[in-house]
Amino acid sequence: MDCGGCWHCGEPLPAADAPHAMIGGTQRAFCCQGCRAAAEWIEHLGLADYYRLRSEPALRPAAGADDNATWLRADLARHVVRELGDGECETILLVEGIRCSACVWLIERALGAVPGVTRVQVNAAAQRARIAWNPARCSLPATLDALARTGYRGLPLDVAALDDSRRRESRDALKRLVVAGFGAMQAMMYASALYLGAFASMDATTRDLFRWLGLLVATPVVFYSARPFFAGAVRSLKARRLGMDVPVALAIALIYLASLVEALRGGGEVYFDSVSMFVFFLLVGRYLEMRARHRAGDLGDALARLMPMFAERVRADGTLERVAASALAPGDLVHVAEGAAMPADGVLESARCRVDEALLSGESAPVAKNPGDALVAGSLVVQGPARLRVREVGAGTVLAGIVALVARAQSERPRLARTGERAAAGFVARVLTLAALTAIGWSFIDPARAFTATLAVLVVSCPCAFALAVPAALTRALAVLARRGVLVVRADAIEALASATHIVFDKTGTLTLPLLALERIDLVRAGSRADALALAAALARGSRHPASRALAEAAGDIQAPTIDELREVAGSGLEGRIGGRDVRLGRADFALGTTAPEYDDAIVLADADGVIAAFHLSERLRADAAAAVAALREAGIEVEIASGDAPAKVAAVAARLGIENWHARQRPADKLARLAALRAQGARVIAVGDGINDAPVLAGADVSIALAAGADLAQASSDIVLRGEHLDAIAQARTIAVETMRILRQNQRWALCYNLCVVPFGALGFVPPWLAAIGMSVSSLVVVLNALRIGRRAERGHRAARFEREAVA
Repeated sequence: MDCGGCWHCGEPLPAADAPHAMIGGTQRAFCCQGCRAAAEWIEHLGLADYYRLRSEPALRPAAGADDNATWLRADLARHVVRELGDGECETILLVEGIRCSACVWLIERALGAVPGVTRVQVNAAAQRARIAWNPARCSLPATLDALARTGYRGLPLDVAALDDSRRRESRDALKRLVVAGFGAMQAMMYASALYLGAFASMDATTRDLFRWLGLLVATPVVFYSARPFFAGAVRSLKARRLGMDVPVALAIALIYLASLVEALRGGGEVYFDSVSMFVFFLLVGRYLEMRARHRAGDLGDALARLMPMFAERVRADGTLERVAASALAPGDLVHVAEGAAMPADGVLESARCRVDEALLSGESAPVAKNPGDALVAGSLVVQGPARLRVREVGAGTVLAGIVALVARAQSERPRLARTGERAAAGFVARVLTLAALTAIGWSFIDPARAFTATLAVLVVSCPCAFALAVPAALTRALAVLARRGVLVVRADAIEALASATHIVFDKTGTLTLPLLALERIDLVRAGSRADALALAAALARGSRHPASRALAEAAGDIQAPTIDELREVAGSGLEGRIGGRDVRLGRADFALGTTAPEYDDAIVLADADGVIAAFHLSERLRADAAAAVAALREAGIEVEIASGDAPAKVAAVAARLGIENWHARQRPADKLARLAALRAQGARVIAVGDGINDAPVLAGADVSIALAAGADLAQASSDIVLRGEHLDAIAQARTIAVETMRILRQNQRWALCYNLCVVPFGALGFVPPWLAAIGMSVSSLVVVLNALRIGRRAERGHRAARFEREAVA
């Protein structure tokens, strides 16, 4: 047991109830919960050197030293920092203490002023911040220091931080709620004595005693329980923004100060019961909102929880050592027991095993893995054990990519949210103006009622419910969609998806399975089948297009010649120099430079002298393609195909799916022109492709949806990513998007109607402050509970369909 100062920062320990944690096999004491959480996180990362410094007084940093510098270590930063390319990195942080749009504004401005920071996106409802920076000009510790200076704490988005943050937030909220509840109960009891005593001619000494008792119980309520409202108001005013906490804090301060003055003077009315109940009801509303927000974020948190904290690394002599998962490095060999989760991405080096990838790929049945197959972090070994050769760790894993996609959507503020925040800020200004006018009006009519009427207007008209309307609905929708395998990367896509009228599918790899098969080869100038495949593989291995992958797979272990200056032309094919000659592989008109009807349905390999060989590939429809198209049609969506493939192949697929409008031999420019034509007619267009080869077309649509799995999932550049490549999720996603927009508008109408209806009653003096607090809390709670309805019906239908499929199986 450690009996000195705080083990983390060296500060003196509190007199009682010091937090404790098991660090390095020894029970350590800390000055606060924040230091305990930091020490547990460092223990989780396995920082033996850090603890050595802590344990040696001569090397121990001074109290209050900046621990953010720890993240300068590359082996730690790789677990929270993702490389975006183009010289940029990003991290997703869990930010504690965000309350409203003023908090968002302050954080974005403070971090945006740091040299080298290129983008900052903050979502108040999800308490997430996405920060992108240039590592040549900035570092992670610099951004964390800037965040800390604004009064907020950033934590890495992992299971330890999530659990600790939620536990700390829940405990803090519950303690403040209990203090406020006890204070409200006692203050109301003393106030009742005053009210009743007024009719029984209570003497002045007894009256003053009950007033001072009311002050005694109301003071901790105001200075402890209501502290978050004052802190939020101060941050808003420092940022020169009018947040939701400004009128609330102003009302609490006015009630308390006016009551204190009257208690000291010994005359007039005191409102210690009102301020206590006011704070209590506000905290009840915020506590329920916090619980709802925690529930809405369960999917993203569940993904983060898939990553185990520890791993069993195989030593050179074959024995196992237990290490932190964050201590693994590429090349390590890891033993994963049956029932355990993969701690990193890699390849299977042991015998065949079966793994559960349900949350990663959407496949409900365990997947068989053979030696050499890829394994992803977070997948569970259901039949094993398994030996994993590590390839990617930390932020480079597929699981981290999925979590980043979900977190990126949660950290982004969509257009609706930005509009709502501006409207709410304007509403607060009008509330303060209306409160001032109410005070002036009552000062002429009945000065005795001016104070209570002003307080009621301040409280009852606070637009908390209006400010919550958009983030509550969108946060819930993002979680529901992610649970269904639909990862929304750009939150604005929900609004666009709900209003879509047309959908344009790519064919190859989208409506058909991405794994094509080589059916036959027409040898024209190639000496043999092996020669043709060797040349084709030299080009195809540099592309991820389904046709290229099919040719590379058909070539197998055939030694391909060296290729120089390889270049992929989107929608056409590949070209490069092999043995001093220019060789092309792709569509006939691209490979030959002219049309060749006889090769319309083939992949052509050619050089300057003409065709070398022609490859014919076969394809199969996805199992759910027909059902997905039918569901979209039933929802009133016009379905089209725009493919770069031959007309005969496109026509065959369109006929099997019942799609009348289809377009073949479409280059990316042709597809973009088609999208532009539809949009010119007033259509809202969804484009669906594989996320990589169709990037130009996806960028031109109102909503872009990519089918991606495995490593593609983290690389797909689109508004929405379908995890597991299930097409039927598109119609379900649109249904949820439509429901989201309907409930969002319901929330906004409710908030506006509530404020418009109750403000006159407050201004006329019919609503006491404590009743106004109840009304404001209930209106906010109605918004949050209404948002939780999103996806309930779809979830029940999904479970029923899944049980039916399992029963048939």
